[in-house]
Amino acid sequence: MASIYDVVIVGGGIAGLSLASALAGKCSVALLEAEQELAFHTSSRSARQLIPSYGPPVVQELTMRTLELLKARDDDAPEPVLTPRSFMLVGDEETVRAEASGNMTPIPHAEALELCPVLKPDSFTAAGLDSGSFGCNAPLLLEDHRQKAEAAGVDIITGARVHSAQRLGSGWEVGAGVEAFQSAVVVNAAGAWADELAVISGVEKLGLQPYRRTAAIVNVQTPLAPQTPMVCAADDSFYFRPEGQQVLISPSEHVPSGAEDAKPYAGDVDKLISVLNSVTTLGIQGTDRSWTGLRTEAADGVPVVGFDAEAKGFFWLAGQGGYGFQTSSAIAELATAIIMGDSPESRTAEQLAAVRWSIRR
Repeated sequence: MASIYDVVIVGGGIAGLSLASALAGKCSVALLEAEQELAFHTSSRSARQLIPSYGPPVVQELTMRTLELLKARDDDAPEPVLTPRSFMLVGDEETVRAEASGNMTPIPHAEALELCPVLKPDSFTAAGLDSGSFGCNAPLLLEDHRQKAEAAGVDIITGARVHSAQRLGSGWEVGAGVEAFQSAVVVNAAGAWADELAVISGVEKLGLQPYRRTAAIVNVQTPLAPQTPMVCAADDSFYFRPEGQQVLISPSEHVPSGAEDAKPYAGDVDKLISVLNSVTTLGIQGTDRSWTGLRTEAADGVPVVGFDAEAKGFFWLAGQGGYGFQTSSAIAELATAIIMGDSPESRTAEQLAAVRWSIRR
């Protein structure tokens, strides 16, 4: 016999978990995760930085709302999710000016060096600073959502890979692992596997494309002060930030990939270390650990949030790209309102809708 719910969410990363906690108590919810643990893929491989000036305007709007919601959460919690940490772009005048947006302010060369003394003075000529950026305790936020969801009755089932999904009467039946689930709404929060889930469900896929993004924790001769901003090259060739006495680094690559448990390519981190040792005085001595996540994007680079144009009850919560954590609370708030039928028409909902023409590749 199938278990019956109002909403079945497929995917236990930050998107699915934040929606589960937002829906909790409003309707009956099951969350299905293919892996044996939650947030196994991209959500466990985040840079853990929320940047209001990062992304297209609608993403910046969602980021500001997410920060507002997380600050309210932190006001009542024993341990904060957010820690102030500025974000700084460096490069040549033209590239920094082209990439700076929203809450980012141009700063003098000398100020940039004061904020991050390990930068070699001749490695950049211009800089921009987003002082409203925050570090994010991603594991704490994920656990917070899980606890809130389960406390309000959400059933979270791991090791439940979806192998079938079909419309039955006015709802859906989903087969996952050895169990079956029925619901009025199926939420596709499957990350890099979102298009695959659509195909399994008999729904037209959207052409969502996963891209690789590698990062590493490295040991350095010159540790960064805790208040050092996250520093990003305006040409997207690298970023780095403090990680205790170590440093988190990334080549910021944007390489297409299939849906997979991505691993670093041999040599990518070594090349990045060579670049960073040439433009900074970090003195990187070796890699402690490295990983690769997949940032899945729609054709227009904007997340997809809303019911499918043709398949009734099939709800897209996908294509978050590199904005997953920084938009998660706002997107969960919006998605909850849409699913519960409480959402007034809004420009934000229109820009994220699964029916928009700009999403098709």
